[in-house]
Amino acid sequence: MFERQNVALEPRVWDVGALCRAVSDALQARFNPVAVRGELTGFSRASSGHCYFSIKDSQGQIRCAMFKRAASGMGFSPRDGELVEVRGRIGVYEARGDLQLVVESMERAGQGALFEQFLRLKAQLESEGLFDAARKRELPIFPRAIGVVSSPGAAAWHDVMTALKRRVPHIPVVLIPALVQGAQAPASIIRALQTLYAMSAQEGDDQTAPSRNGMPPVDVILMVRGGGSIEDLWAFNDEQLARTIVQSPVPLISGVGHETDFTIADFCADLRAPTPTAAAELVAQPRDLWMGALELMQERLTESVERQLDRHAQRLDLAARQISRPSNLIAKQRLDLQQHAQALQQSVRQHIHHGDKQLQQLGAALPRAAERSIARLQQRFDRASTRLELLNPQHVLARGYALLTDEKGHAVTSVTQAPPGSALRASVSDGQLDVVVTPPRLL
Repeated sequence: MFERQNVALEPRVWDVGALCRAVSDALQARFNPVAVRGELTGFSRASSGHCYFSIKDSQGQIRCAMFKRAASGMGFSPRDGELVEVRGRIGVYEARGDLQLVVESMERAGQGALFEQFLRLKAQLESEGLFDAARKRELPIFPRAIGVVSSPGAAAWHDVMTALKRRVPHIPVVLIPALVQGAQAPASIIRALQTLYAMSAQEGDDQTAPSRNGMPPVDVILMVRGGGSIEDLWAFNDEQLARTIVQSPVPLISGVGHETDFTIADFCADLRAPTPTAAAELVAQPRDLWMGALELMQERLTESVERQLDRHAQRLDLAARQISRPSNLIAKQRLDLQQHAQALQQSVRQHIHHGDKQLQQLGAALPRAAERSIARLQQRFDRASTRLELLNPQHVLARGYALLTDEKGHAVTSVTQAPPGSALRASVSDGQLDVVVTPPRLL
């Protein structure tokens, strides 16, 4: 027979709540108060003002709670990835049996490892110009098709489809499924984007070209995912994904996380939306808005056409009145023709009468003008005769001069022209003399 075991060695049977309280008491007695340094993750603030988060390092993680009274004394807004120092009391949250640190104060202690890695990559890509505003493109007003990269089972995809169906049910939406969390997510997102790039409108494409395979080209791309911790969103901080985003042939919107979440993908995209729903609304102007604008344009066009029709109707009525009785028009034109003929005859008579009058005036003035002209010419002739008489060489000869000429009738003006023995003729005032040149006498 077996011996009965020692009752003192049997474990005590605890109630669950009692065990949790005992463990909590032991932890408080052993460690509290405690100060812990670690990286923030999963930070959230409830509507009550209480904050819930975890702090971690490479070897472990602890859940934390910071109640409203303590949270109101923080001098900064905590963000996932920050390195902080917290002070508080460690214990066990009995409702779940979880180890919990009730934080009474929190201070920054530097940047967490993931956040530092994020900042390094951000600075590198920014220096390469991947974030330049100059390369950002305007969103299309009327996209022919919208491409979406997301997880089909995620709430983000449901939110996007709900917004698009409500606002633009007539625009086709193409979902390319992709992993949005985990080590394989970056490569999966890249493949999905490249698939949409092949379906997108390329630069230089004819915008009026028919659809390809029944589907119009994608004019804008949405890359969406719901919120989460920095670890949950880390796939969107991948360098290769960033370089793929900037190669998009069409505008690309990043709707990753909540309003306070930022990723490298946000800076590379043409536009960042604070939420997936906001991303959908950015490319989906409400259908009712455009229908209202079309109705207004239709009313204005109708009014313009009616005004044009009224003006043309008035012109038509006037033309109809003018040509309703052709005999009246012919009679009017005949009267106009008679008036023009009478005016022409009168004008001709006036011209003839004026010409006769001018001719008579000229006939009367012609004798007087001829007498005046003859008198002027006679005066000119008398003056010319006087000047000519003054130049008559006979007057010079009458004063005792003679004109010598040789046998050929040439005037002799120098002794060199008449050597001794030359026969000359001397013309005087009342006749001519023949003379012979003799040698000069010596006195």
